Amino acid sequence: MSSLVGPDEDVSAGKPAVPAEVQDAIRTLIRWAGDDPEREGLLDTPKRVARAWKEYCLGYAEEPAQHLARQFEEVGGYNELVLLKDIPFQSHCEHHMAPIIGKAAIAYMPRDSVVGISKLARVLHAYARRLQIQERLTAEVAKCIWDNLKPHGVAVVIEASHACMTARGVRTPGVGMVTSRLLGCFLDDSRSRKEVLSLMGY
Repeated sequence: MSSLVGPDEDVSAGKPAVPAEVQDAIRTLIRWAGDDPEREGLLDTPKRVARAWKEYCLGYAEEPAQHLARQFEEVGGYNELVLLKDIPFQSHCEHHMAPIIGKAAIAYMPRDSVVGISKLARVLHAYARRLQIQERLTAEVAKCIWDNLKPHGVAVVIEASHACMTARGVRTPGVGMVTSRLLGCFLDDSRSRKEVLSLMGY
């Protein structure tokens, strides 16, 4: 049986050790795909792939709600729409582990407090850096903001391209998928819904 962690000269350079069993799994995949994992260009590929996936999936070690813990009540009486749009993100499809690349628009109608705008992007990235489907990603971001800020309303719209469709299977490039989740006033009030979607560009 392989040892848990094989020899790894990169550890001293600050790179995390990669378990031997993970490297072996990647070599098996390379071999199954039709190449030779022992050839020069692929010798270090198992470590690189493993470390890349650890980075792609950093969201599993993160609690998205923590980014909304610090809130500000001194807003000078501001109680209108807060919108952050064109937030780029990258995720991976849980069905084929293929890239999902897109952008998101996140809005909320504050009740008593607001958060720093970067925190909305951090919530998105925390969920995106997991194996995902776009529908669930959209719902998770909206629910996290709704539960933790307790605003009058939340709106999340995500538009993305899926490599599982553009690079394999039906192989149809240039296709974008749009998902949305509306809560509170943006769901119940047509005027608020129209305003937020218009400002988002939809």
